[in-house]
Amino acid sequence: MDMNIQIPRIVIAGIHSNCGKTTVARGLMAALVKRGFNVQPFKIGPDFIDPSHHTSICGRVSRNLDPVMMGEPQVMETFINTCNGADIAVIEGVMGMYDGQDGTWEGSTAHVARILEAPVILVIPVSGMSGSVHAIAEGFSKHDPQTRLAGVVLNMVGSPRHKALLQVRKSVEQLGFIPVTSDLEIGSRHLGLYMGEEMEIPEGLATLLEEHADVSKIISIARTAPPLTWEEGFETSDPAMVRIAVARDSAFCFYYQDNLDRLRRHGADLIFFSPVSDSLPQVDMIYLGGGYPELYAQDLENGPARDQIKTAGEAGMPIYAECGGLMYLGRGITGIEGRRSTWTGLLPAEAVMEKRFQALNYTVGIFSGGPSVAPAGTGIQGHEFHYSRLNPDRDARYAIDLSRGKGITDGKDGMYTENCMGSYTHAYFSEKMTAGLIRAARIYQNR
Repeated sequence: MDMNIQIPRIVIAGIHSNCGKTTVARGLMAALVKRGFNVQPFKIGPDFIDPSHHTSICGRVSRNLDPVMMGEPQVMETFINTCNGADIAVIEGVMGMYDGQDGTWEGSTAHVARILEAPVILVIPVSGMSGSVHAIAEGFSKHDPQTRLAGVVLNMVGSPRHKALLQVRKSVEQLGFIPVTSDLEIGSRHLGLYMGEEMEIPEGLATLLEEHADVSKIISIARTAPPLTWEEGFETSDPAMVRIAVARDSAFCFYYQDNLDRLRRHGADLIFFSPVSDSLPQVDMIYLGGGYPELYAQDLENGPARDQIKTAGEAGMPIYAECGGLMYLGRGITGIEGRRSTWTGLLPAEAVMEKRFQALNYTVGIFSGGPSVAPAGTGIQGHEFHYSRLNPDRDARYAIDLSRGKGITDGKDGMYTENCMGSYTHAYFSEKMTAGLIRAARIYQNR
């Protein structure tokens, strides 16, 4: 049955990357929370880092909205289901407003705004300009009539005089004038910003927006978003049948929340543990996500879980790993400084850290056979972004053939031995892939 669902919502877009949209989005979330709103945050694109900051601010898990990986229906489904109980949704964009896959609009901020019929606020950095800002605002406003640009927030305003000049002959509504500031920026490293759980929420975030933007007007704009028509569905969950150990700590912290939820719905009891400091719990399967294992290389070498994971893998326990988890399943890693650490040795490869990123792309592939975690013919879609490279043995085996993306080597991903598999792809799980993972855990459980 079709339903009309009213959810106030606003998209924070930018004219390009690093224009201040993350600062504005976080500041708006903090201001709304301070006003007593129950805020549901979202991040457009495959990013893991920005959502961690959203989650810390809002107290609700931020979700990725990425039509390239998910498809348009899943974007809508995730949005509707996640907004249950929220007063307002704030959606942070990706790159520039119209920057999508391969130079198209697909997967762009504008694409998601269209899907959700959400008004957009555009962040424009104005350092070194005055009247030219109007040409930018008008150009973005008129570029796509299907995308509703409701106003702009001007970032890096230098002085009251600068603010006054920016308002002369304006034609697009100006909702904020954010001054030049550096104390609210998030520190960065090779894969991007620090994770939300690694930092305190800056006290000045909410004040920044309250003092320099019209938060009440932004709320009013969010409330003008039309009802969304949605076919009511009834999510059912299987009873917990298997236990899956999920590595979650500062070393392994890149997970799509939809993937974890989907595993639970298919019957998994997720047991979170830290390979840095914890022992491996009693489980039927191990899931090692991506993150920053290279920063904790010695701790992972000395941690009790390393040998326990190796023993479990050699005994046939299914292990599924992505990116950082893939590296950890190898024999070891050599850091940029030349120091080597020894890891589990379940996969026949050595990891080496490089100063420049080695891959940045969406990935599309298909399982060709091999480990039990996914039957042959299962599709896989996701994203790869890493600064490491693998030196695999010549006889290494691969379970995934990529039609898009680099993978481990020459379009091959999913290195495996028996039931242990690791890939550079951060996958967005399909129902079929999720069922395959659960099935592998059940087989091991009943062995």
